[in-house]
Amino acid sequence: MSEHGTWRRVSPDARRFLRGRTAALTRLGGWSLLESAHTFLTGYGVARALDDGFLAGRTGVGLGWLVVAGLGALLGAFALRGVFAALADLVEPLRDGLVRRAVRHALDRAVADPSRAADAGAVSRLTQQTEMARDSFAGIVLTARSFVFTAVGALVGMAALAPVLLLVVLPPLLLGLGLFLATLRPMAGVQRDSLDTDEALSRRVGEVGEGLRDIVACGGAARTTPGVERLIRAQERLTGRLARWAAVRTVALGAAGRLPVIALLVATPWLLDRGVTAGTLVGALTYLVQALLPALHALMTALGSAGTRLLVVLERFREPEPPQARAPKARAPKAPVPAQPPPPGPASAAELRDVTFAYGPRAAPVLEHLDLVIRPGEHLAVVGPSGIGKSTLTALLAGLLSPDRGTVLVAGTAAHGDRDASRPDPRRTLLPQQAYVFTGTVRENLTHLCPAGRPPDDARVGEAVAALGMGGLVERLGGLDGAVVPRRLSQGECQQLALAAAHLSPAPLLLLDEATCHLDPRTEARAEQALAARPGTLVVVAHRISSAARADRVLVLDGTRAVCGTHEELPARSPLYRDLVGLWNGTGEV
Repeated sequence: MSEHGTWRRVSPDARRFLRGRTAALTRLGGWSLLESAHTFLTGYGVARALDDGFLAGRTGVGLGWLVVAGLGALLGAFALRGVFAALADLVEPLRDGLVRRAVRHALDRAVADPSRAADAGAVSRLTQQTEMARDSFAGIVLTARSFVFTAVGALVGMAALAPVLLLVVLPPLLLGLGLFLATLRPMAGVQRDSLDTDEALSRRVGEVGEGLRDIVACGGAARTTPGVERLIRAQERLTGRLARWAAVRTVALGAAGRLPVIALLVATPWLLDRGVTAGTLVGALTYLVQALLPALHALMTALGSAGTRLLVVLERFREPEPPQARAPKARAPKAPVPAQPPPPGPASAAELRDVTFAYGPRAAPVLEHLDLVIRPGEHLAVVGPSGIGKSTLTALLAGLLSPDRGTVLVAGTAAHGDRDASRPDPRRTLLPQQAYVFTGTVRENLTHLCPAGRPPDDARVGEAVAALGMGGLVERLGGLDGAVVPRRLSQGECQQLALAAAHLSPAPLLLLDEATCHLDPRTEARAEQALAARPGTLVVVAHRISSAARADRVLVLDGTRAVCGTHEELPARSPLYRDLVGLWNGTGEV
């Protein structure tokens, strides 16, 4: 889209905004008129000081006119204070309005289609782009106002001194300005492409970050990296193009800033022949060098950088099409396929019966019509892409969430119910990805999940430490009575302490929600084998397929259907699991 088309789309919003700020614009204009008076007095005072004072032999008159010019400078400084106060009344409402609009756009998009991924570009709009719009708008208003009122004061002053001066100064001034304006459209296009690429890169990095563990576990880095690198290279190329256009713009600035002065100097003999005095020529040169050309330079710089950037940014904050104007995206209904129909009769460690759960009344279900029986003593691994519902499943089993539909049972009773939150749950223990380690002794960190008043003896604690291969860590910390300072431990060491506490817990159901993600594969394998060997049932949300290979059964969640079976059976029954196993085997990870 051309810059003209961009302005045509943005200008209605701009006009509405400015119409609502009439009082602030009036104050801004009033203070700026004082700057016009300052500009007028600067050149006019110098001309009169020379012609009527120093060149005429009247030093006192000359000094008096210079004092008048100096008072004009004080007047301009006083006016500038009022200008900035009025400017704030324009700039801050713009930023606040853009923030509200960005939030509204993101919420409307989420409500209109809950199945879509979160708008990562909204983060860029809320942070970087709102600040860009505010700063750009402030710069444009400040410099445009300064140029207009400075030009009025300077041109009126030259007309008062000698109208013929305008015939010499205006043509080269307008020529330089025209050359500069010719660069606006192509530079706006490059800046628009740069922002598009920035938002695309933000979205892509967000997607990669969410699925990073899956990518590493499945050896998908070789497929993921080129897409990110392509966007980075595109942003680099666009930055180079912006730099080249900036160089062209610098040439235009030089032409606009130098040609009027050169024209005045070249025309000096012609002007003197027509009765223009030396003081008038010096006054005109003062208007050009001290007022008009600096204001023009500031205006062209602001329009060249802030102006085109502002148009492109504001285009991203325009109101989207109303929902009825867009064709709704067809969504195929989910086919409820049970992971495993519950068999009649046998006792279970945990059970889900026709469970459906969604994070909000309008959100798409994360789990839908899920049936699953986890047998006593079983080792179950849960796999699937990031965000598919693995952590939601463990939160339901842990009683942290309640299903929207269906029933979740642990040891034959409802998983979610009233209990004393200050005491460990006797039925289950949940280890999240962020391991809970507190300031205290090693023994206290290892036994805090055990019933109060019945701590395990040192021999039992030593067995757990040996089973998980933590002897070196415990010895380095000073033995069981050594002090634990969480901030001095790595994330992997914190997870090892938490896993040992889970091993000592008497809870018959252990839930590991990526609780080994900071361990190396060998340490992870030893920990899972030790936890599976203890009495009870183990459910592991796996971030490596090697964890699934060690389990008795594997539950595959892929968003439309859940499949449960052994590691050997699933490649034939689940395309997703077949792909994950194929990628894993290709990496050779253990």
